[in-house]
Amino acid sequence: MPFTVTMAPTHLVKDPVLEPGEDRATGLHYGIISCEGCKGFFKRSICNKRVYRCSRDKNCEMSRKQRNRCQYCRLLKCLQMGMNRKAIREDGMPGGRNKSIGPVQISDEEIERIMSGQEFKDDANMPEHTWGNNGDSDHSSPGNGVSDGNQPSPVSTLSSNRSVELNGYTAALREQYIGNAMAQHYQFLPHLFGYAAQPRSLYPQSHTLISQLVAAEELAPLGTPMLIEDGYRVTQVELFALLCRLADELLFRQISWIKKLPFFCELSIEDYTRLLSATWQELILLACLTVYSAQVLGDLANVTDKYTPSDDELQSFSEDGMEVMEKLIYLFRKFHQLKVSNEEYACMKAINFLNQDIRGLTNVTQLEQLNKRYWYVCQDYTEYKYPHQPKRFPEIMMCLPEIRCIAGKLVNIPLEQLPLLFKAVLHSCKSSLNNYRTSSSPCVTKGTAPAN
Repeated sequence: MPFTVTMAPTHLVKDPVLEPGEDRATGLHYGIISCEGCKGFFKRSICNKRVYRCSRDKNCEMSRKQRNRCQYCRLLKCLQMGMNRKAIREDGMPGGRNKSIGPVQISDEEIERIMSGQEFKDDANMPEHTWGNNGDSDHSSPGNGVSDGNQPSPVSTLSSNRSVELNGYTAALREQYIGNAMAQHYQFLPHLFGYAAQPRSLYPQSHTLISQLVAAEELAPLGTPMLIEDGYRVTQVELFALLCRLADELLFRQISWIKKLPFFCELSIEDYTRLLSATWQELILLACLTVYSAQVLGDLANVTDKYTPSDDELQSFSEDGMEVMEKLIYLFRKFHQLKVSNEEYACMKAINFLNQDIRGLTNVTQLEQLNKRYWYVCQDYTEYKYPHQPKRFPEIMMCLPEIRCIAGKLVNIPLEQLPLLFKAVLHSCKSSLNNYRTSSSPCVTKGTAPAN
C-alpha cells in the first residue's frame, strides 16, 4: 500500500488564524506563519492597545470575507494560534523584535487579560481604549505591507518579507547595543549589523562560537541496533519499542549536550531543566531531520518497511496523524533540499533551545541575550558560507516554527498510531529520495532500464 503524500509548496501554506483554505500565508509573523492581513491587524491591535467587543458568542467565523466583522474574535484567534505580542517592536515601526521563533503558548487567563485590556493597563499604566465592531481595514497602515484588496504588495511576499523583518530587528538592536555599554561576551554584535552582498570572511567571534557549539555535539551515528534479518516481519509492538529506544538515546545525547554548551555556567540548573522539558521533542526532531537523517532514512526506514499495519490500524489513523505526516514529509524534503551543515544545525538547535517564552524561567534577560547572540552568529555564517543564497538564512529559520508546531501536535497522536505514522513518513521520503537519485544519475538514461 503506497504512502506517498504530495505536500503543497511553501507559497500555498494557509494562514492558521483563518478557516482552512481562506488565505495564503506569506511568512513568519510574530511567532507563527500567517497572512499579511492578520499580521497587520495583530500589530495594530497590540500597538494601539485596542479592546474589542463581540456582540455574539465570541466564536465568530474567521474567513477572508468575514474576518473584519468581529475584531474581538479575530484577535482572540491570533492569540490562540500563538501570535506573540512581545515580538512587536515597542516603537511600532516595521520589523518584529523576534522574541520567539515559534508560537507562544499563554494561558486562558492571560488571553482574557489581553482581551479585556487589563494587561495593557498593567504594562503601561495607560487608560484603556475601547473600539467597536465597525470593521478594521487590513490596509489602514502604510507600513503593513498590504495593498488594495488584501493582497500582499511586492515588498511583503515570502521571498522579501523575512529580510524586511530582519532589517527592522537589526536596526533596533543597533541602537540597543551600540548606544550602551556591553558585557564582554556581546561586544562582537555591532560588527554583525551591516552584511555585505559580496563574499567576505567570517567574523572571528562567529567562528569561535560556532566551533564551540559544534564541539558540544555528539555527531557519531546512533548506537541503537536497527538491523533486521531478511524475511522477518516486524510487529507494531516491536517497532514502537524501537522508536522508544531511539528516543531514549537521543534524549540522553541532548542532556549531555547541555553540559557541554559554552554558556552552561551562565544559566541555572532550574532554567536548563525547564528549557529541556519544554523543547526535548523539538531537539530530537531537528536532529532526525539533519545530522541523523541518513540513519533515519536508511536503517530505520528499512525496519519500518518490514512492518505491515493491519486494516484496523489503517482505518483508525486519525486526522491529526495525517496532518503531522504531511508536515513531516514536507520538512524532510525541505531539509534534504537545504542540506543543512553541522554548523547551521548547531546554531538552529541553540536558538530553538534558548526559548525565553517558556513559563517559569528565572533569567529571561540572559536567555534573550544568548538567543540573539546565536541568531546573529548563524546569519553571519550562512551569509559567509553561501553568498549566492541570500534567502538561505530566513529559509532555515522558518523551519524552526514548523518543527515546534509538529512537536506540539505529536503529543496528541495516540501512541499506537506512531508506528504507522513513521512508516508512512519514511516510506514517502525514502521513495522521493530514491526517485531523485535515479533521475539525477548519469548511468540511467531515458528508455533504458538499469541492470539488476
